[in-house]
Amino acid sequence: MCTYLTEVVELQGSGKGPEGWFPVTTASVYFDHPVHAPAEHTLNVDLLNPALGAGARVAMELDPSAARALATAILEVLGSAPAAVLTQPRQVRT
Repeated sequence: MCTYLTEVVELQGSGKGPEGWFPVTTASVYFDHPVHAPAEHTLNVDLLNPALGAGARVAMELDPSAARALATAILEVLGSAPAAVLTQPRQVRT
């Protein structure tokens, strides 16, 4: 069953699409029928920059167990990182 529940998160990051790297400004997370994944329903995550058009998008379709495993891994890695590293401003690489 589709929930039609969508969470939209404003964020800062980067994604890599067909044209290379682009700034990611938004994430949409929803549970629905997938377009490509071999499952009846998936957790879908779109990382995008609407200002750059349709090509500035990275999409994921994850079955529920994979989505939970990914969420757990993200929280574990962030929980293990030193607090000082999590709050440091971005260093520009040259």
